[in-house]
Amino acid sequence: MTTLERIFHSVLFEALAITFSVIGLSMFTDHDLKALSGTMIVVATIAMIWNYFFNLTFDYFVKGEKTERSFGTRVSHVLLFEGGLLFFTIPVMAYLLNVNLWDAFIMDIGVTIFITIYAFLFNLIYDHTRVFIVQQRQVSV
Repeated sequence: MTTLERIFHSVLFEALAITFSVIGLSMFTDHDLKALSGTMIVVATIAMIWNYFFNLTFDYFVKGEKTERSFGTRVSHVLLFEGGLLFFTIPVMAYLLNVNLWDAFIMDIGVTIFITIYAFLFNLIYDHTRVFIVQQRQVSV
């Protein structure tokens, strides 16, 4: 992928993640769309920043080729990443939505489960769509 395509992939991923998260939260809570939208934009920003620093630190401690990481290492990576993200986002959600920490935890867990499934499906669909588009362009040329 080119740098431009990576940027497109990231922006599309985050825009859809925020949109779907806001829709989901609005179905299960009494918060208005404006409050949920602002909160999810802040949470997505925290996630992107946390992603950078977490992976930098994880890669420092877990040496070796990334393609050779074991299943256990990959599971540990996801659990540590998501646990750390919850640590940062629960208080932010509680503050921005004016709810207690338990309610923020429940909402954040719901978003985390959704995002995990969404990320898998988004990347699966994106990868297959990308291959289709690249193949169509090659046929046209």
